[in-house]
Amino acid sequence: MLLYHGSNQAVTQPVLLRPERRLDFGMGFYLTSSREQAERWAVRTWERRKQGRPTTTVFEYPFPVPKDLTVLTFPRANADWLEFVAANRRGMSVNDNYDLIVGPVANDQTVTTVTLFLGGFLELEEAIRRLAPQRLCDQYVCKTEKALGLLTLSEVIEQ
Repeated sequence: MLLYHGSNQAVTQPVLLRPERRLDFGMGFYLTSSREQAERWAVRTWERRKQGRPTTTVFEYPFPVPKDLTVLTFPRANADWLEFVAANRRGMSVNDNYDLIVGPVANDQTVTTVTLFLGGFLELEEAIRRLAPQRLCDQYVCKTEKALGLLTLSEVIEQ
């Protein structure tokens, strides 16, 4: 399976870094199966950091995922996913003793709903109702060196 990572530079040797801001699934190395989404992330990162150039690094990842990896999967934006994302974005301690987390990404189209939920302006049920029709891209987050070690560099694409 091909996975993509968007940044303001090539990331040929990925590492687990604490993000500059609170992200959906907390600390880890973020990828997606959508090249277009990774390219958008690359442009945003470049615009935010004001250096480098938008770059998408392509990796191969074993699929199916090896059985000795502990994986948390959110098949869709549901209550469990929203509560997990909300806890991470609030900086709360969450049980994420997983090697890999896979699930929808809270993107530009969902950020308003997630923000309203985080601020207490939407109940959980209403937030899920608003998220249900969204066609959300996915994100794969390597949370451990074990998961990260399964990535094989395939290609670097500068935009």
